[in-house]
Amino acid sequence: MKILISATYFEPYNSGLSQFALRLGRGLVALGHQVTVLTSQYQKQLPLEEEIFGVHVVRVPVDFRLSKGVLMLGLRKIAKPWIKWADVVNLHLPQFESAILAGLVKAQGKRLVVTYQCDLEKKGNVFTQLPYLGTRWLHTLTLKKADVIAQMTQDYAETSPVLQNMLEKVRIIVPPIDAVHAKVEIIRGLRMKFGLDGNHRYIGLSGRVASEKGYETLVEALSEILKTFPNVLVLHAGSWKGVVGEEAYQDKIDSLIKPLEAYWKKLGFLSDDEFRAFFAICDLLVVSSTNRTEAFGMVQIEAYSQGTPVVASNSPGIRVPVTQSGVGALFRAGDPHSLAEKVCQVLENGKAAYKINPEYLEEFSEISVAKKYLEIYNN
Repeated sequence: MKILISATYFEPYNSGLSQFALRLGRGLVALGHQVTVLTSQYQKQLPLEEEIFGVHVVRVPVDFRLSKGVLMLGLRKIAKPWIKWADVVNLHLPQFESAILAGLVKAQGKRLVVTYQCDLEKKGNVFTQLPYLGTRWLHTLTLKKADVIAQMTQDYAETSPVLQNMLEKVRIIVPPIDAVHAKVEIIRGLRMKFGLDGNHRYIGLSGRVASEKGYETLVEALSEILKTFPNVLVLHAGSWKGVVGEEAYQDKIDSLIKPLEAYWKKLGFLSDDEFRAFFAICDLLVVSSTNRTEAFGMVQIEAYSQGTPVVASNSPGIRVPVTQSGVGALFRAGDPHSLAEKVCQVLENGKAAYKINPEYLEEFSEISVAKKYLEIYNN
């Protein structure tokens, strides 16, 4: 089968959406299918075409930027022949140009599958909200044209203002995440690299510094946690600077953690092997997301793969891994006291008290997820 996937950002951009598309494409290629990803040339030094893990990547030059989104005036011209080539087209939203692509797909009589990653939210005045409201309207037009809509949890779909009136089209497919155990030598090397000894309890935080992550909740909870566990150290793995549209938020978090910097270590971007070792080293992972632009939190499954429990916000989608597996605890989103209480509870219980079912993790393998996507591509 010839499959065209469209996503605004793709490898080497590092986000949940880009990783989802990469892993799905990789799984489909492993099953013997041809995959092309249509994406943005968000950095000018990126090649317009290349192969990544057997996936053919076609990048469209960016003409304008709109907050975290991009506008690609040449998208229609470049997309047309690739839509003609494909047997099925899989759009990954959010994507500003999705309605244009959906129109082209249906005009050529091709099957359209939309992976709806998350709702868009933006607080502020009417001018800052306009691009988000406009994009949401375009998403609605796209979803109406879709043959099938894929979402990661029923919990999120049923509470989405965009999806709740289209539930008959929605199919639940978990995100692709292979459970690979961290290598002992990589764990040892990461400990040495950052001076991580056996005298601390490590609270993991993973992901870009972006406003939807709610990192300020953990910063505010940290003083309370330290009263019970004075040997706690927060380890943050992920890009700290350079996240498009998040400069003000990054400055805010930098300012908040300054009085607590002795208890907060920035590890920066880690390789895949180091990332797995990071989860293995942590006593628990905090997922403090505060709004609907975070719909699942794939890092939770990555933490589970290393036997590490999770303390996550009790928000639609985000709460599902803890609810289903029982490995960790949920706290009230945006509530530092609730977060501190649950972190202390999990630390008190100890990592060994939490056991993940291997069969649960198998559902998330790249091959398992790719097979489920093939079902909706074909039917």
